[in-house]
Amino acid sequence: MATPIAFVNAVAQLTNLIYNIGLGVSPILLGIAQMIPRFWDAISDPLAGYISDNTRTRWGRRRPYVIVGGFGVAITFVLIWTVPAGLSEYGIFAYYLGMSLLFYTAVTIFSVPLVALGCEMTDDYHERTKLFAYGSFIGNVFAILTPWMYHFANLSIFKNEVEGMKAVGIGVAVIILVSALVSGAMCKEKKLAQVREQEKIRFWPSIKATMQNRTYLRLIGVVFLVAAGFNFVNGFANYIMIYYLFDGTKNVASKLMGINGTAWAIAALIAVFPMTWTSKRVGKARTVQYAVLAMVIGSVLKVVCYNRAYPWLTLIPTVLISTGMLVLFTMAGAMIADICDEDELKNGVRREGSYSAVYSWWMKFAVSSAYLVAGFLLVSTGFDEKLEHQSANTLFWLRFWEIGTPALLCLMGYFLLRDYPLTEARAYEIKEILKSRRKPTCSNCGHDMTGNTTGRCPECGVEMILPRQTCPHCAALNPGDAQFCGDCGKPLT
Repeated sequence: MATPIAFVNAVAQLTNLIYNIGLGVSPILLGIAQMIPRFWDAISDPLAGYISDNTRTRWGRRRPYVIVGGFGVAITFVLIWTVPAGLSEYGIFAYYLGMSLLFYTAVTIFSVPLVALGCEMTDDYHERTKLFAYGSFIGNVFAILTPWMYHFANLSIFKNEVEGMKAVGIGVAVIILVSALVSGAMCKEKKLAQVREQEKIRFWPSIKATMQNRTYLRLIGVVFLVAAGFNFVNGFANYIMIYYLFDGTKNVASKLMGINGTAWAIAALIAVFPMTWTSKRVGKARTVQYAVLAMVIGSVLKVVCYNRAYPWLTLIPTVLISTGMLVLFTMAGAMIADICDEDELKNGVRREGSYSAVYSWWMKFAVSSAYLVAGFLLVSTGFDEKLEHQSANTLFWLRFWEIGTPALLCLMGYFLLRDYPLTEARAYEIKEILKSRRKPTCSNCGHDMTGNTTGRCPECGVEMILPRQTCPHCAALNPGDAQFCGDCGKPLT
């Protein structure tokens, strides 16, 4: 489910390596080119959530967009690296900006309904964590490939990394497309029967309601701080490995970058299991706090782990930060699902699309605005892509910003999660209240089972135990949708 997103994130990691080092485009221009699409996202993300929430088709309201968006992401991923020859610096800037707008629009069409689909596939507090954990696990299996993309692009069979990345991009696009088609075809939407009877959601009131949810805003604040913190120094770790640890030797540095990236993905794979164990015992918010603290520790350890004599020490902060990232962004999806229940309790509607859209936009805004800051920070260090060896002053400031900025902002996020109100007990309390309000539906396909006494769904044929309620007056069992007791005739509520 998360496979294409793993490769989407690679675009941000590879942009400076290909467009700055490979093509000589100013990092400030690249920062601007990566920030402008976020202004478009301010419109496209909420609009995608709104349209998805209000879509009613025989295939569901999420899956058609996942498939169409998957095609778009695959095609534009190839195009973004296929830079026409002979362009000036500003011509390359314009091409990258145009392709970025198309690419991130496709990502919006794909990812916003996908996250919303994940939020509504189960009602159980812990099962939601497992669901998003499975998605992260699958995504990180393929994420093992992403750090090697730059290494593959630098193989001797290619003229340079720019030409190599064109071939690598085609291979990645095939993986993106296949995984998107599988997700769109296999995932089931469980809320179809409920939302068919729900009135169409209005755009601005829906966005306003999400931004007035204080629980949601605290979660968004943590995600924003962490995402911005690491992206303020986007790519600095790669520069440090190339120019500090290996004195400008790209092919040797790219191997360590690939190994670190593989370690990142493997650590994320393994972290899925202790994450689900910890969440069951201390709750989602406390688990995220531990994750953010791990990222703080990992960042600070780089003071000693950026060691020219022992470059392999960089694996230690890599593992800690990867684990923290995996837990934060996986748990955030599960926590948003709980928040959607809280919203339904208060407002009576399901709008997972709106919540996932606003979440997506804040994530993208954090990343893109940070890219612009990163461009200015990189220039402030005195970095010159034309030089094979950077000055000692430049290398110091690269390490200063790359270590200190994420550590500080992650620490702020840690304290923002203190006394998080939507605990496991509160989530189950909300679930029971909502359950008493809803009509009985098939647990497999979501078909309305009101009045059905056969125990078999007429839509999909699955047998199930129909919901029952006990009469508070005579203790007789009644169908879950009954309003009056069949024995004593008194109201069941």
